[in-house]
Amino acid sequence: MQQFSSALAPISVEESARPEGFPDAPGHEASELSAALGVSSTMAGWLLASGRTDVDATRRFLNPKLGELTLPDAMVDRKPAAERLASAIRRHERIAVFGDYDCDGMTSAAILSEVLRAFGGEVTTLLASRFDGGYGVSGPALERVFAASPGLLVTCDCGSSDHESLATAKRRGVDVIVIDHHLVPEEPLPALAFLNPHRPECGFPYKGLASCGLALSVAAALRAELGQKLDLRAWLDLVAIGTIADVAPLDGDNRALVRAGLRALGEARRPGVRALLDLARIEPGAPLSAEDVSYRLAPRLNAPGRLAAPDLAVALLLAKSADEAQVLAAEIEQRSVERRALQDQMLAEAQAAIESERWDERPAIVVGRQGWNHGIVGIVAGRLASRFERPVVAIGFDGARGRGSVRGPKGARLHDALTLAKDALVRFGGHQAAAGVELEWEKLGEFRERFEAACASQETIASSSPESSRPLVAFAPGDDPRAVLSDLALLEPCGDGNPQPDVALEARLIHAREVTGGHLKLELDVSGGRLGAFGVNMGDRAAGLSGTVFVSGKLRPDRFRGGNAVELKLERIY
Repeated sequence: MQQFSSALAPISVEESARPEGFPDAPGHEASELSAALGVSSTMAGWLLASGRTDVDATRRFLNPKLGELTLPDAMVDRKPAAERLASAIRRHERIAVFGDYDCDGMTSAAILSEVLRAFGGEVTTLLASRFDGGYGVSGPALERVFAASPGLLVTCDCGSSDHESLATAKRRGVDVIVIDHHLVPEEPLPALAFLNPHRPECGFPYKGLASCGLALSVAAALRAELGQKLDLRAWLDLVAIGTIADVAPLDGDNRALVRAGLRALGEARRPGVRALLDLARIEPGAPLSAEDVSYRLAPRLNAPGRLAAPDLAVALLLAKSADEAQVLAAEIEQRSVERRALQDQMLAEAQAAIESERWDERPAIVVGRQGWNHGIVGIVAGRLASRFERPVVAIGFDGARGRGSVRGPKGARLHDALTLAKDALVRFGGHQAAAGVELEWEKLGEFRERFEAACASQETIASSSPESSRPLVAFAPGDDPRAVLSDLALLEPCGDGNPQPDVALEARLIHAREVTGGHLKLELDVSGGRLGAFGVNMGDRAAGLSGTVFVSGKLRPDRFRGGNAVELKLERIY
């Protein structure tokens, strides 16, 4: 049987045979949009299902340009920050660049450090540590800053809530610039400049930038202040990593920045990026998706900071030679293996406690244990939130005090919930979608009660599930899957605010079998064209399938067949 042709005839199926919830094939409106944009009818159907009906606006969405980024003029404190940085460079002051321990923090710190050095700045790069002070500019972190004897401190992806530490720095004669995108407390921040789009007085209209995007904007302002030339596109690869890993919305300015950044990542001009791609078995030059960053690159960069200090990862990003990068990458891969083993153990212990206490019947889950690794509780919380579809707090205690991470389903307003439960906490911070907490062991029960009560409120937790608002489009008869897959790549980067497309397909079953690991492998015939489909943990469905099948999932390259072959990653069999 031939591979898929580009001229497939529609399958005739009685309307009554179509399963409930299975979408109709794209109609006349999709054909018109298809012709106007030069894309497949399937792609046009997805765009319409996503609410994109304006041809010109959709064309701009599919081809985002850096030249169309929002003008930064209304960003509060951007110019004072650039002026102070320029002054420090001219006066040869030591500048301490301090980043958070996650991907957004380390990429922000790497961007600013390299740009400052390119302009002749004297820079010391430091990162927060989960195991020595925790998130933000803690007391131990501040002592490390002072040890570098800077005249200026720039915080990246932290600082919005660090009033006490920043006041101490000011008393010690160190000016502070804060670059952050976390939620802003009401108390004024004792900083020379505070760049955060969430400040009420900030007129910059796009609020979705991660800290790495803000760092690049500060770099552009500094370039203008110094009157020098520097191609800032060299740092778009780091902006893509930080933005995607931080689950920032992939719309507006972020869409243009990350689209360009993914291309830069694929070019792998940075030695550390090439080493990362080698670890992930991604060929340089291959097109990268946001999913590649989320699941293959970012976890490796985060691994050192989950087990010890994160400095190894930022050293990889800043590596100047292939040899240096390869040595660092090998160490990082070892940490990744260790992290996965600890993660599996902690997940098993958490799930056993949840089942024993029947916490899965509550509006939120708070689980804590002595000895749990502070660096892995975020992964545990995220996995549990996905499985139980409710907010989860996972806390690792070391004696009387513990630190934890908070994750939840889409729509959860976690920061609001923590605000209502703050009397049981030592401190907390973060976003509505992800946050961190610190609390005393003796307060665990009280915090559980307060957090559950807060999450029971409809004002805090949105009732709609992620799946209920996610569009599904039927594969249009006559479309070539190869062309459709190429079209769908124009939607990248996909993630928060721009979900990865799900395609529903009606086809005649050629063959179904269970393969090693309990997975399902299908061969489908759509009007004479063959398409493979693969379903994780669906092997038990093989025996019950025959005739015409209705399935949905994500189109992706078929790595097994190679070439331009396409397969469907099954999400559902109707």
